[in-house]
Amino acid sequence: MHGYEMIREIAERSGGGWKPSPGSVYPTLQMLEEEGLISSEETGGKKLFQLTDTGRAEADNGPEAPWDQAGQGEHWQVFREFGQAEGAVRDALRQVVITGSPEQRTKALAVLADARKKLYLILAEEA
Repeated sequence: MHGYEMIREIAERSGGGWKPSPGSVYPTLQMLEEEGLISSEETGGKKLFQLTDTGRAEADNGPEAPWDQAGQGEHWQVFREFGQAEGAVRDALRQVVITGSPEQRTKALAVLADARKKLYLILAEEA
């Protein structure tokens, strides 16, 4: 697989509970390649990665797949819910940036500033 495919695969296997960023995946792939655990091959303009024999042995001896845990428990459910909400807000914000008028963009920035303030006020409340 190439890096972007790995990101999508991890997100799918974790039920959306874990979606690593390219900024964390590609440096990790480079480190694993330097350690001899994976190898890469340029194919069709994309760098494809695969486990080496050493990497396969390490994977077989390691803990269970982290995406198996990502879909379990309240902790991951909370991350999934907030991740979905964040994604929906990000999509709406992208539309305002791309298609909104200058006045609409100004209003959107005010909404974001207000939301940030309200989130911190929630944390400041007594439990």
